[in-house]
Amino acid sequence: MPIKNRYQKFSKISEPKFRQIIRYFALDLTASDTARLTGISVRSINNLYLKLRVRLAQLAEHNAPLSGIVEMDESYFGAKRIRGKRGRGAGGKTIVFGILKRGETVYTEIVPNAAKATLLKVIRGHLDVQSIINTDGWRAYDGLVDVGYEKHFRVHHGNNEFARGNQHINGIESFWSYAKGRLAKFKGVAKHTFYLHLKETEFRFNHRHQNVYKTLLKMLREKPLA
Repeated sequence: MPIKNRYQKFSKISEPKFRQIIRYFALDLTASDTARLTGISVRSINNLYLKLRVRLAQLAEHNAPLSGIVEMDESYFGAKRIRGKRGRGAGGKTIVFGILKRGETVYTEIVPNAAKATLLKVIRGHLDVQSIINTDGWRAYDGLVDVGYEKHFRVHHGNNEFARGNQHINGIESFWSYAKGRLAKFKGVAKHTFYLHLKETEFRFNHRHQNVYKTLLKMLREKPLA
């Protein structure tokens, strides 16, 4: 008789055991720890975790454009220092651009560089023109007013200016700290899986005020994993 599991099609894992795995995933346990606690092979847990991360990434990419008061910034993930390399994005790090709606959600995207044309393409695709934008003084943000974003405010970190009243990017910088701290526990994330780990981090941040376990179960009941 086939094993009944509402959360994954043709699953070889029973529903109670599957819920246990989802609970450990929600608690942000590694695949190795989950395998040890459930008695299921690391290979099977890794395969399931991969499918979950792909689903979370798909959901993130279909979110509606952000609006309201937002903060934008780019960050660099990778080795802390490579000899002879200095400056913004030096040393072949992975560049991530982020847009955060204050007090709510964040959208992240891996970009090839932090040039104006690159960031503007992301901004126009994921940010309503009526938004109130806060950035630092990076030159890539020059000209946002010229393309329709009329409410753009800056803080100039190079001049030791980090806030001017309600004008700051403390929220997105807090997200970068959270993301780097979370990813550090994996002791290095391969480049080909970095995107999925980034989107999982985005999902966890955006659902930080919810029960992640229940949110995941609801998502999988509505559309089971293949």
